[in-house]
Amino acid sequence: MDAYIGQFKEGYFPPLVNLARLTEEVGELARELNHRYGPKTKKPGEPDQDVALELADIVFVCVVLANQMGLDLQDAIERTLRKYEVRDADRWERK
Repeated sequence: MDAYIGQFKEGYFPPLVNLARLTEEVGELARELNHRYGPKTKKPGEPDQDVALELADIVFVCVVLANQMGLDLQDAIERTLRKYEVRDADRWERK
């Protein structure tokens, strides 16, 4: 994603702009899930959205934020998984 953004003169948007973008993308996912699984009905003629693409938009903005702040997202994901493995070790019944 860094190579993609690096090809444009404008480069990265400021972090707060990217946070706003992330919020917008999460809102789009929330709207679609509310249509599918919640009580909200779609407007007449409103098409279904691709949930996978909505999730990918969220991941894209998260990776952009990590890159522009110089964060190692892979390391952070691994640490997060370890946190859950410890914190929730006995929380649910295992298969």
